[in-house]
Amino acid sequence: MLVNAAYLDQLNPRQRQAVEHGVIAGAATSPAPLLVIAGAGSGKTNTLAHRVAHLIVNGADPRRILLLTFSRRAAAEMARRVERIAGQVMGQSTGVMAEALTWAGTFHGIGARLLRDYAPVIGLDPTFSIHDREDSADLMNLVRHELGFSTTKNRFPAKGTCLAIYSRCVNAEMAIDEVLRVSYPWCAGWAAELRQLFAAYVEAKQRQNVLDYDDLLLYWAQMAAEPSLAAELGGRFDHVLVDEYQDTNRLQSSILLALKPSGQGLTVGGDDAQSVYSFRAATVRNILDFPGQFSPPAEIVTLDRNYRSSQPILAAANAVIELASERFTKNLWTDRTSAERPQLVAVRDETDQARYVVEQVLANRETGMSLKQQAVLFRTSHHSGPLEIELTRRNIPFVKFGGLKFLDAAHVKDLLALLRFVQNPRDRVAGFRLMQLLPGVGPTSAQRVLDRMHDAADPIGALMEAPAPPRAGDEWLSFIDTIAQLRAGSAGWPAEIERTRTWYEPHLERIHEDAATRKADLIQLEQIAASYPSRERFLTELTLDPPDATSDQAGVPLRDEDYLILSTIHSAKGQEWKSVYILNVVDGCIPSDLGTGTTAEVEEERRLLYVAMTRAKDHLHLIVPQRFFTHQQSATGDRHVYAARTRFIPSALLKLFERVSWPVAAAEPTATTATRDVRVDIGAKMRGMWR
Repeated sequence: MLVNAAYLDQLNPRQRQAVEHGVIAGAATSPAPLLVIAGAGSGKTNTLAHRVAHLIVNGADPRRILLLTFSRRAAAEMARRVERIAGQVMGQSTGVMAEALTWAGTFHGIGARLLRDYAPVIGLDPTFSIHDREDSADLMNLVRHELGFSTTKNRFPAKGTCLAIYSRCVNAEMAIDEVLRVSYPWCAGWAAELRQLFAAYVEAKQRQNVLDYDDLLLYWAQMAAEPSLAAELGGRFDHVLVDEYQDTNRLQSSILLALKPSGQGLTVGGDDAQSVYSFRAATVRNILDFPGQFSPPAEIVTLDRNYRSSQPILAAANAVIELASERFTKNLWTDRTSAERPQLVAVRDETDQARYVVEQVLANRETGMSLKQQAVLFRTSHHSGPLEIELTRRNIPFVKFGGLKFLDAAHVKDLLALLRFVQNPRDRVAGFRLMQLLPGVGPTSAQRVLDRMHDAADPIGALMEAPAPPRAGDEWLSFIDTIAQLRAGSAGWPAEIERTRTWYEPHLERIHEDAATRKADLIQLEQIAASYPSRERFLTELTLDPPDATSDQAGVPLRDEDYLILSTIHSAKGQEWKSVYILNVVDGCIPSDLGTGTTAEVEEERRLLYVAMTRAKDHLHLIVPQRFFTHQQSATGDRHVYAARTRFIPSALLKLFERVSWPVAAAEPTATTATRDVRVDIGAKMRGMWR
């Protein structure tokens, strides 16, 4: 069937080449592997959405398309775009086809679904719980304590460090000795003990029927390593498309290559210049090495037309990234001309930096640019401290991104612990947290009850029959009654979460002084829950892709209010604003003084600056404080250290920037008669204070 391809006319030639790759009109085959190198602001998401729509329009079964993104919201947005694009050709039938695009989500979310599907085949109980990072660290700590590592003569690595080492071993597919040598040299003496700890941690997870984030990928990869399962898994999907491929780790790459070893039907999109997540074990090597992993090599389509930034901003950003040691050749261009170059602003210190930003933001607002159209970006969350003080002092509303997430808030974790415990009563971390909410129940009492449940064939029955902790009183009976009701499922979903909240609220008011603000989060959680078909899906997807917490954002305004955006560079990735201010563009901040140990680390810091610069559409300000306050007093008594402009903007690139000093130094007054005649009677002012 020939279709009207007018919906492709809005694409530029490179975008259209990527969309049409391997698709014969009226027949969507499994084409050769494709790599789309998409520069910042080049329409990558739109291109991938058009490719999915083009496949469906030409006969591909949407149920056999796997679309992997890095957030559930990105997957939902992609599905909406697909529906809109395909609707130009398919009319009313589009909705049905788009709804059938059910395999769209994050690596971890898709992994969780596949593991539940294949649980009986791989020896998993399909009711497994999923631990977030904090829960995983708590379980690691319990095991660490049981092994006696919390009482060693020399200080053993803390729970968070242990989990980070474990996670790096799994995601980077590196041996523990190598991980310790490269990333945690101060822990190298504990290699044997850490290996023992990790083995016990894995056994504890399996006993409790829980998986952590890393398991969702690790189990999937282990499944895919079995030839028969790999063929079955890969055979479920004719087309696999991956967004932001530069942010994948080795484990995710292994999964993709196991699903599609020949590369047939595989499309990945991304930008090596925006690979900035090595701290999550992501590696830029995945995208750099992708073409050569197949024979013949994958086709490469480069999207280098930028629709976001003005030409002077792009010229400066291109010059910064051109100095990278290894990259796909790509120089972004645009037809958005402007006479305004990016500003390189020298200020005295962080206080003046804050004042400069506020002054510029307010000046822009007076010309009609809303606060929401402006953003302040920084390398590390604490860099915005002086600015936050100045914004608060000047009564300018702002929202800060890059801080705590919804599930990191204690009250939300408390509520979810009850739902998780009901779903999987062998989840020791959830049970331990939950029982200690009750007055009179401490770690020893909780441990005793959990041990009793662990040894029973029916853990909930054992809980019901367990003697109440001596000092728990009526609260224990209320707890047991709530567990019984939720386990019975008589209320149904999502009414169960209202019952959970009703039980928890008295404890919330007793534990937290700001209970009213936290209650708003719980109401929000209840509203979120209503959009999920079951408790299991809710717990899984909320853990894997949590929203931001209202109580954890700074100075949150009402939805219809205007507010300035403050964000770490990492959290700003994928966003754009008319005016962007980058704080602390100095060595020690960009690059971070913790990110200059190896060439690879320095190169990632360079890419971070590139990402920050390419968020700007019209105005870009890179601010260079001359000195920073420090808590360490020097021998001279000065508490300031002096900073140099970032090494990523060497002298040869200065012609691409407008250099500004702020505040503008006033001209030295001359001793004219007029100035000599000016007098200020301070004495009169002092006397007037008391009259």
